Amino acid sequence: MSSEQPPLSHEDAAAACSEPNPVTQDFIFQQTMFRIKDPKVSLDFYSKVLGMRLLKKLDFPEMKFSVYFMGFEKAEDIPKDEKERTRWCFSCKATLQLTHNWGTETDPEFKGYHNGNSDPRGFGHIGLSVPDVYKACEYFETLNVKFVKKPNEGEMEGIAFIQDPDGYWIEIVNADHLARVL
Repeated sequence: MSSEQPPLSHEDAAAACSEPNPVTQDFIFQQTMFRIKDPKVSLDFYSKVLGMRLLKKLDFPEMKFSVYFMGFEKAEDIPKDEKERTRWCFSCKATLQLTHNWGTETDPEFKGYHNGNSDPRGFGHIGLSVPDVYKACEYFETLNVKFVKKPNEGEMEGIAFIQDPDGYWIEIVNADHLARVL
């Protein structure tokens, strides 16, 4: 049964949080990891559709998987030296780690990964802030990106949800719009 009020007021939510321990002052949110079926398809999507760059690729042959770190860093900031590139990559904020288990791209029996948006629900989505949600969605449409929700649909107008090649949801928002409506 749902309640008419949220479980926590703004004050209760603030009170439930502790002041960060000074030990954590240099902690950053560094990555979210998605398992992917086909790295060629996913790398194309995240670079072409969303404008991310490949920051670092790491292979683990003994365990038969590779990871691809994607982010919004400038090309000229990516170090040429591989050891420095690794250190730099792991110091970048909010990267996306695409993990590919070798062989899934050619396995006809492979059914894909759970995106968290069907039962049992769990993980929901990542979010990108863009200058104009409607223009971004027009661009996505030219690339035949799959939409979960377009910005003029549903109760919350001005936000959209698209899917990547593995079915993970990506929320598309604009900070100025959200500040006006929320």
